[in-house]
Amino acid sequence: MSPELPEGDLNRLVASSGIRRIHVLSWRDLEDPEAGGSEVYVHEVASRWAAAGLAVSIRTSAIPGGNETTARDGYEVVRRSGRYQVFPQAVLEELTRRQGPRDALVEVWNGVPFLSPLWARKPRIVVQHHDHGALWPIVIASPFLARAGWIFEHRLAPLCYKDTPIVTLSPSSKAELVANLGHAAEQIHVIPPGINPRYRPGGFRAEDPTVLSVGRLTAPKRLDVLLRALKVAREHRPGLRMEVVGSGPESGSLLELVKSLELATAVEFLGRIGDGDLVHAYQRARVVASASMSEGWGMTLTEGAACGTPGIATDIPGHRDAIDDGRSGLLAATDADLPNLMLEACGPRWDGLSAG
Repeated sequence: MSPELPEGDLNRLVASSGIRRIHVLSWRDLEDPEAGGSEVYVHEVASRWAAAGLAVSIRTSAIPGGNETTARDGYEVVRRSGRYQVFPQAVLEELTRRQGPRDALVEVWNGVPFLSPLWARKPRIVVQHHDHGALWPIVIASPFLARAGWIFEHRLAPLCYKDTPIVTLSPSSKAELVANLGHAAEQIHVIPPGINPRYRPGGFRAEDPTVLSVGRLTAPKRLDVLLRALKVAREHRPGLRMEVVGSGPESGSLLELVKSLELATAVEFLGRIGDGDLVHAYQRARVVASASMSEGWGMTLTEGAACGTPGIATDIPGHRDAIDDGRSGLLAATDADLPNLMLEACGPRWDGLSAG
């Protein structure tokens, strides 16, 4: 975790930087039905920049039924263009200054880049949470288009970014970006995420040992793997149950899986819940679990740890830094290890785990 700057330091940095207006290019807005951790990250950073006196404008794709422009926590959001049309249209608007003047540009590279080095002057940086290589065949139905996306992300686009500073969240994600996309190690700056102070120990543990999953219900999050692991773990501890926070396109198939695994009385889907309810969910759980196949960090694991709840997760880049293996949680080398880790984290070893 990054130590917070002493009060006033960000304001002094802003005042001395000469930067007053920042444009951020991001695929989706925080209010998008498909928003995830990347959008939360952009919001948290933008709101703090705005509070420090910067004029921040974020350009994203449109959201169904949403206003084209909105203001949120001191910054402006412009939401127009289709899911993929946003990439060329946002670039065109920057070139024609439709978005107004800027002193600096931040590009969020979320699988598909805006290719800012080809058209934007410095100062500019790129935020890249993780490699999307394994996700292309999952999120793109056409094998040809999925392969084309992989080639573009891994072989073509990186050539444009050789002199561009890149920010990522974890050392393991940096290593992944260097190995898979060919970025130079010296151009990548690791800035771990902070944690909201509302996440803290307190409340009460649920009477039945509870596994908590928090996140969008999408194929890459692999909640189905956690459900199957729960089924196996309950053979040894029948009282074990699971709470699921989040919504998404896989909700229907996951409900069917719960029925087929005969877990209807052991699994509760809570949907999207408020911040206060989420804190209580972390506090009453015995373990927070993630079987995700790709993460830049794993904020749900860190939020759980801040509430005094250990985590178990797949051993992937991002997770390796979000969990201090054996201290704040446990990493699963294979999916087959997850049931035993559920039992271990909910058992006597819980007292030896730390929220550190």
